[in-house]
Order: sequence, then C-alpha cells, then structure tokens
Amino acid sequence: MATSPPFPTYPPRPVDGALRHPHWWQRRWVRYGALSSLLALSGLVILALVRRQTGTEGFLVGLGLALLPVPWLIAAFRWLDRVEPGPWRNLVFSFAWGACAAALIAIVANSFATKWIATSTADPSSADTLGATVIAPIVEESAKAAAVLLVFLFRRRDFTGIVDGVVIAGVTATGFAFTENILYLGTAFGTDQLTGGRGIASVTVATFFVRIVMSPFAHPLFTVLTGIGFGASALAAERQHVRRVLLPLGGLLLAMGMHAFWNGSATFGQYGFFAVYGGFMVPAFALLTWLAIWTRQRELRIVRAELPAYVLAGWLGPAEPFALGSMRARRMARDYARHHHGRPAAREVARYEGYATSLAFLRQRGRKGKAGAGFVVRERELLDELWRRREVARPALEYAARAAVPVRPVYAGPVPIGYWPAQGSPVVAYPEYNPYRS
Repeated sequence: MATSPPFPTYPPRPVDGALRHPHWWQRRWVRYGALSSLLALSGLVILALVRRQTGTEGFLVGLGLALLPVPWLIAAFRWLDRVEPGPWRNLVFSFAWGACAAALIAIVANSFATKWIATSTADPSSADTLGATVIAPIVEESAKAAAVLLVFLFRRRDFTGIVDGVVIAGVTATGFAFTENILYLGTAFGTDQLTGGRGIASVTVATFFVRIVMSPFAHPLFTVLTGIGFGASALAAERQHVRRVLLPLGGLLLAMGMHAFWNGSATFGQYGFFAVYGGFMVPAFALLTWLAIWTRQRELRIVRAELPAYVLAGWLGPAEPFALGSMRARRMARDYARHHHGRPAAREVARYEGYATSLAFLRQRGRKGKAGAGFVVRERELLDELWRRREVARPALEYAARAAVPVRPVYAGPVPIGYWPAQGSPVVAYPEYNPYRS
C-alpha cells in the first residue's frame, strides 16, 4: 500500500489580506452566537404566544400530539440525504428556524394583515378567507424559504443539488408545521373543554385526524418546491446569473400557489377539501416523492461514473467506485469497520463515504464547466481528507465490494480514452460492474 499521496501536496498560500485579523462581526463565534440568540428569543416569544392562546393544559396536549409525526418526517428526509449526508447543524438550524423564527413571523404578519383587511373592508368573514388563501401562503412560504436561502448562501459547500434543497426545505417546513400544529390542536382542546366535546365527535380528534393523520406532509410538500428551485440553482453554472435567480423564485411561487390552493379548498363546497386532497395533494406528494428518490439514485450513478478517474490516479482502490455507489455496500463497510475497529472507525468510514461522494459531484460539475474557480482547491481538500482515512476505510470498502458482488476480480480490457492511466497499466473491475466503461 502506498504511504504517500499519488501527487505531492503543498501548503496553501495565503491570499492578500488573509493574515489580517477579521473584524469582530466576521468571527464565527459572533455569528453563531447572534443566530442562536435570535432563534432562542423567537422560540421564547412563540412559546408565550401559543401558550397564551391555548392555555397551559391545551399547550401540553397540543405539544404531545404535534410531536408524533416529527420523528417520521425527519427520518424520511435524513434517509433521502444518506448519499451525501449534510452536517447535523444544518438540519438543527433548519428545524429551529421553521419552528421558531418562521412561525413567529407568520403569526405576527398574518394577524396584522387579517386585522388590517377586516378594518379596511368592515367584513371580518371575507378578511379571514383572504388571509387564509392569499396572505398566509405568501407570508409562511417566504418565512420558510429564508432558511433555505441562508443555508444556500452561507453553507454553499453543503448545498450541491436538488436533494440538499429538498432536505433543508422539508426539515424547515417540518419545524414550522410542528409549531402550527401545537397551536391548532391546543386551541381545539380548549374548545372541547368549553363545549364539553368528547370522543370521536370532539374538535380535537377531528383536528388531529386532518392535520396529523391525513396531511402531515402538507407544509413539507409546499416548501420542498422552493427547495427544488434552490437545488436546481445550485446545479447551474456560476455565469448563469439569471437562471440562478429565477429558479428559486419560480419554486417559491409554486409553493405559494400550492399552499393557497390547499388553504382555499374549504371554500370549494362541501366536498372541496376531500376533492383537493385526493385529486391534487396525494398525486403531487407521490410525484415529488418519486422525483426525490429518482434523484437519490441518480446521485449514486454519478458516484459510480466519476470516481474511477481517481482509481487510475492512485487515490482510490479499484473496488471503491462500486462500493461507494451502492448504499448496501456502504452500510456493509461501516458494519465491517465497527465490528473490527469499533465505532470511531465506523464514523471515519462514514466520513470517507461522504467526502468521496462530494468529490464525485465536484468532478461532474467540473466536467460540465459549473464548478467555478475554486474547483482545484476543493478537489485537493477532498482528496486529502480521503487520504487521511484510507487506512481504515479502504479495507472496509474492499470487503463490502466483495461481499456485495461475490466474484473474483478480472481484467476489464483496454482503458477508454480520457482516464489517463500509466502506459500499459491493466484495469481491474468486476464482471457485473465495470466502472471504467463509459
């Protein structure tokens, strides 16, 4: 096994002004502290507002019921993100923003706008309808989209495609729906306390059935459209400025339109809600679920197609493109490392898999001219991260490749043009999967 990288590494050269100390507002702990304080303050304010409207008992009932779909939704989005898992801090921020900041913005703005319309028109009934079908979709989707925008701008390396946009948007909307469900369920429980409603006929049970059983995916479904727009923007070349701006805006407008259509279903007649739910929401949810899973599989194909170039350069082992392009093989590699070397080794293998996936995506963008000026620097960083973990990760991935495709390696024949191997070097591959075949 080689003990040094295939190519020499050099220390990075400082750019002009890099040696100067940053201003106090540019320090990381200042920005993290300000953001954490903002979210904590928003959480306290929204907690006080919801508790005042529902009462303590209603708040606790609403909290318990609203919490039920959250783990399932988070697990679904985390599963979708397994190919190139983003850092947990991005998901924690997204959920906190949706549950605290976005919910506070929505409550304040929706209440103010509805009261202003009612005062201006002297028609509270039409003001409530207009607020639910027009004001609420615009305010709520804009507030949730702010979290996606912040991650897109300040965590750009973690935001590389459509799946990242779907995950960030979905987790943000899950947090928002969590707070909103506390409010609705707590208010319904308070109503039942006043009217004596009990059992299946109670308002609490009806609200729980509609919001938790039938449509826990509603808010994530709306905001995922915004996330798809930002994800498509991330895939665009840096010089395509108009496209990079219009795609997120288009996704946001679609999210607002779907949200307005859903909120307005109650005004479509006695069975309008069920017609919209069965004829529009369920098919849209199925279509977007298929799109997300297809994109996930496409990411695995990109890994298998792009990494062989680094095998021929000596950075990766011959079996690694296959193992890294299969979720089953990845899991087997982590299990192998955990069984033989403990949990720290399994975590290192997981990091290795994530860095290798990022490297494959980066190379694809570079081939298409979309990687930008920092391609070489980022590629070197990812290769160095892989090289530092090769001692633990390479045996695990080789084992996983053999276990997933239990056949003896054979020579795959001549090398296609474009991979630049050494003259006369043979290529090793598996019969069922030849990563060097274009």
